[in-house]
Amino acid sequence: MSETPPLGEFGLIDWIRDRQAGAVGPRTILGIGDDCAVVRFADRADALATVDMLMDGRHFDLANDGAEAVGYKAMGVNVSDIAAMAGTPRFAVVAAALPRDVAVDVAKGLHEGLKRMADRFGIDLIGGDTNAWDGPLVVSVTLLGEPSPAGPIRRSGARVGDAIFVTGPLGGSFHHGRHLRPDPRVDEALALAAAAPIHAMIDLSDGLSSDLGHILKESGGLGATLDADSIPTHPDAIDQGRADGAPPLDHALNDGEDFELCLTVAPGDAEALLSAPPAGVRLYRVGTITDSPGILLRTADGRSTPIEARGFDHLARRPS
Repeated sequence: MSETPPLGEFGLIDWIRDRQAGAVGPRTILGIGDDCAVVRFADRADALATVDMLMDGRHFDLANDGAEAVGYKAMGVNVSDIAAMAGTPRFAVVAAALPRDVAVDVAKGLHEGLKRMADRFGIDLIGGDTNAWDGPLVVSVTLLGEPSPAGPIRRSGARVGDAIFVTGPLGGSFHHGRHLRPDPRVDEALALAAAAPIHAMIDLSDGLSSDLGHILKESGGLGATLDADSIPTHPDAIDQGRADGAPPLDHALNDGEDFELCLTVAPGDAEALLSAPPAGVRLYRVGTITDSPGILLRTADGRSTPIEARGFDHLARRPS
């Protein structure tokens, strides 16, 4: 395939279309090139749909991170949303506002990253839209997926007494650039859904303190007690704590962009999962769902103190 730089908007579209030729599966009936794509789902009515928009200067630094890393992350954060509902990602469309002076180079790098993550999970990239302007790079990915045979797992099903699990260590994702390398837990979510009834689940994109709060709110205003010594802390959180003086646990609770899963299950199922977890799945029991609203942090000496959600807020004046 020629690597001659594409000319103009339609040349760029043709370049992307050529690179996607033969890269889609049998579920894509009509891909890039028409007003809409045509896709085929299995014989069920439900489909999962999610969208995330990433902006230079807010979610990444194009000059330092590079366009390919941005594309990889942009697709990955959406895949993580599908994983949070125990679904399988299938089809993606991408819209990008490219910085005019470097539009072609950025578009090519962006596509490489998008495709690398899409190929990893068997996702068909079926279309989108590109524009160039005098502003920074903005990229938006819309992803469609299929729920598991058990149906989509929502945030709203937590019950009093449920055990709270996470699937990996948390915190410090920005310190060494791990936020650019999401590892969506699609296989883990499907394995967990097949192993036990999951009452509620969410992916940890904004921080445990915030994302667990979403489960509690959507489940009717429940509460939770987290055990400080049980929360797995990522080595990046320890390194970041050394750099900024904050306790690593604070980073584990609040940093976000870990893209692990947080889920709740009945106590009996929790014991079964801990004694025989699905192959390839790491599980850390971090707390319990309670009937009193709010989140308490319990230390080893038995003291419990309330904690506030301090994860990432897109409408905050500056990143949390």
